[in-house]
Amino acid sequence: MKLKYFLMLMIIFIISCAQQKEQQAEIKKTSGVVDMKLTSSAFQNNGAIPSEFTCDGADVSPPLAISDVPKNAKSLVLIMDDPDAPVGTWDHWVVFDIPPSTREILEGTEPDGVAGRNSWGKTGYGGPCPPSGTHRYFFKLYALDTELNLPQGTTKKDLEKAMQGHIVAQAQLMGTYKRSR
Repeated sequence: MKLKYFLMLMIIFIISCAQQKEQQAEIKKTSGVVDMKLTSSAFQNNGAIPSEFTCDGADVSPPLAISDVPKNAKSLVLIMDDPDAPVGTWDHWVVFDIPPSTREILEGTEPDGVAGRNSWGKTGYGGPCPPSGTHRYFFKLYALDTELNLPQGTTKKDLEKAMQGHIVAQAQLMGTYKRSR
């Protein structure tokens, strides 16, 4: 009897998972948001970020490659943040109104576009520098159907408000870092 009950629960679980995947695919299809690709030759997705791109090294931005940008994109947005920071999500890099023709961001460079303000209160890249433990760093790329024309130094919070309803594609690359002290 217990085996029958267990098997029935498993079947219900599997069916509901399949339905959820179908619903997510349908939402994605009807929302018009497609996936782009964001990669780095310096580290793999979910891999360790080399120290040269952190406060323990040269603290320069890693190389990034962008592909599959939709033709209707008018601008790109790049946000790098750390949700594991003890004070809440820490913004490391905010850049918007990047030309949609951008296919790479070279190591140690800022992309063409407008620099937003990071959590240090500055513009430009600020690499990983976790106070303790291993942190996750998310590089998020968005394609928008408009240019935002916001001023330099705009915060991520204000940028995300302005982006609402304009995202036509997105990509994400996550790297980890732990200081070796």
